[in-house]
Amino acid sequence: MPQISVERSPHLDDVDWEEFALALHPVVVETAGARPEACKTRVTVTEDEVVGAERDRHAVVNVSIALLAGRDEATKARLTEAVVELLRKHVQPRDGIRLHLSAEVRDLDPSYRKFEG
Repeated sequence: MPQISVERSPHLDDVDWEEFALALHPVVVETAGARPEACKTRVTVTEDEVVGAERDRHAVVNVSIALLAGRDEATKARLTEAVVELLRKHVQPRDGIRLHLSAEVRDLDPSYRKFEG
C-alpha cells in the first residue's frame, strides 16, 4: 500500500516516468499519510487508444492510486488534485497532440493481502 498504476500513451515516451514516480511518492505520503517505502508505482504503456472518433492526436495518462481504507473523501480529492497538478508539471504539451490527464484515488478491497520477502 499504496498501489499506484500509471497507464500512459506511447506518444509520451519522452517523459521521465521514474522521475514522475519519485516526485509522486512524497505527495502521497504527505497527503494520505502513507509511508514512503510503501509506495509502489508501475507504469504501463497502452497499445490502442481511441478518444471520441479519433485514433490519433491524443495522449492519455491515468493515475490510479489504491489505498487501505480509512481516508475521507476530502483527503482523496486533495490527493487526486495534487496528482493531476504533478502530471501537468511532468507531461508537457505537444504540437498536434491533445493531452488527457486524469487521476483517481480509491480504497483497496478488504480482501487485499500482501507478502514482502
